[in-house]
Formats: sequence, C-alpha cells, structure tokens
Amino acid sequence: MSRAPLHRIEAPPPDSLPATPEAFLASLHGPTLLRVPGRDRSRARAFTTLLHGNEPSGLRGLHGWLRDGPEPAVDALCLVGSVAAARAGPGFAHRMLPGERDLNRCFHPPFLEAEGALAEAMLAALRDAGCEALVDVHNNTGHNPPYAVATRIDPERLALAALFAERFIHCDLHLGTLIEATEGDFPGLTLECGRAGDPAADATARAVLDAFFATPELPTKPGRHLVILHEPVRVCLRDGVRVAFGEGGPRPDADLTVAGDIDRHNFQAVAPGTPVGWLRDPASWPLEAHGANGSDVSREFFREREGRLEIARDLVPIMMTTDSDVASADCLFYAVRPRDVEP
Repeated sequence: MSRAPLHRIEAPPPDSLPATPEAFLASLHGPTLLRVPGRDRSRARAFTTLLHGNEPSGLRGLHGWLRDGPEPAVDALCLVGSVAAARAGPGFAHRMLPGERDLNRCFHPPFLEAEGALAEAMLAALRDAGCEALVDVHNNTGHNPPYAVATRIDPERLALAALFAERFIHCDLHLGTLIEATEGDFPGLTLECGRAGDPAADATARAVLDAFFATPELPTKPGRHLVILHEPVRVCLRDGVRVAFGEGGPRPDADLTVAGDIDRHNFQAVAPGTPVGWLRDPASWPLEAHGANGSDVSREFFREREGRLEIARDLVPIMMTTDSDVASADCLFYAVRPRDVEP
C-alpha cells in the first residue's frame, strides 16, 4: 500500500475519465477520496471499495457510474482504499501487498504503520463530512449470493440492506473493520457482491451506486423480507497449517485438503456428518473457530472420522473460499445460524 496520504479530489468530467476500470485505477495517485457533488450539498453518503485489492467489483461499478455522469441526490463520497495492492501484477490479485496488513482489520486504535494511518485518515474524512450512511462493497472468493453484513440489527440498517440484498448477517465479531469503527456514527453495512471476476457481481456493485445515491431520502424500514442470520463463528486454519483444495483424498503437500467444491454449501443448512475434507495426519487438529467471546469452539463444530474432517453440528456456512491464499491469510468460512425472531 502506498504511504501517500489520502488523496481528495472532485469528480472529473465523465468524458475525461479513462476508458477502462484498470486505466482509472492506474490514474489514481494512491488511496483516494473522490467527491461527487449532489443536489443537496448539505448531506453526504459514502461508498467504499478496494479495502481489499483483489475485490474489484466496487471499482468497476464506480468507474461505470462516474462515466455516466451521475447527479446524486446528496454528495457522494467514494473511497478507493488499497490502490497499490490492486495495481500490483497481474492486477486485482492481492488482498494486500506482501508484508503489509489487511486494511479492513486496521480501523481501530492504535493506528499503527501505513495501513493504520490510512484507516485513521479515512475515518476522519467520513466523520468530517457528516455522512448519513455508508455502504462498503466487497467480493468473495467462493460462490455466494449478494448479502449484507452489519454490526447492529436496527430498522435503518435493515432498510439499507433491503435495497441491495435478500440476506442480512448480523456480525458481533471484533475484527477491526470499517463498519465496526463507524457503527456509532451512522448506519453502515458491508455488501458482499459475489465472486471476484463475475460480471454479475460487477453489475450488483453498479446497482448499489444507482440505488444508494439516487434517492433523496433513504428508507427507514425494509422494502422486502430479509433472511437474517447471526452469531457468526470465524473458522480459520491454525498457525502453520498448509491447506489445499481438491478431490479424492488428502494431498501429500497439505495438512488439510478441503473439497474443491466446498463453496456449494454457502447459505445452505448443513447437517452433522457432512464432509469438509481430509487430514494428512488425523492426530493433528487443523482448525480454530472463534465467536464473539473469543473461545475456540472448533471441536464443537467439527470432528475427525477415519481421516476425514466432518461437520459436527447443524450450521449455515457463508463465505466458504476455495482459494488457499485467502484461507491462510483470512479464514476458511464463517458459520452462522438463522435468527428465530425478526426485530
């Protein structure tokens, strides 16, 4: 990530923008706050993208929206975060640059190193602008439908989520994300658009911009039924565990071989006994799983049987990845459960 400060620019005329998202990204001088004047200059909403450099749908949607010459209802603050990671070859391939920190884990004090300084600058810019709402756009590495994530369940966040998705995840984990840091400032949510590189995910990101900035007043109650899931447990590899994805049994170069189509289970109710993969050494436990209280509950959620790793209790997985780098740097997936009663 560049050590340059957050660059603040006004939206350029549509006909002066580069023709492609990649050229638009190359034209930025580093992490950028781009402001598009709205009809009501007294208010602002924020759209963030590329907090992870390998999640390009938000940038692709933003580029197309800007080229169409929008006139938002209120000022649009468009933050583009991990520019250097996104530009590094072969392009949109790095969550963060080697040796640097995950930007979307840095939005809490102390704001250390370049990534923390950038997170602090982004927070200051959003608060100084008096934002009334935030949508932070991301991609997954597995097959997922679009869904929203928020740190609170309240009418404002549910209404905002219903503009874009049919599924709402209430996340009470403490990870250092942007939506955690701003939860007391204004309603905000993360929107997971789908798999990086999927044109449908890019189209979802563009639809977010159109809906979020076009309406003069954001809704105060959901416009459709939402499936609400909560109490996420983050399932990660233990330190030093090597993971691979494939079929037919354990690979000799991996401690855990996960089924290559494991992401087919995303947002499905999964029963005990469902296979996850194979262990090279059944005596070596590969996982950690932490909920909001921080305890490791991996052995409550998984079990070993004859060299296979299986689900041990009913759960609904989301964000299952089939990318070994993402699994090692972040997590394998989250396990959630349906909320019995809507608020």
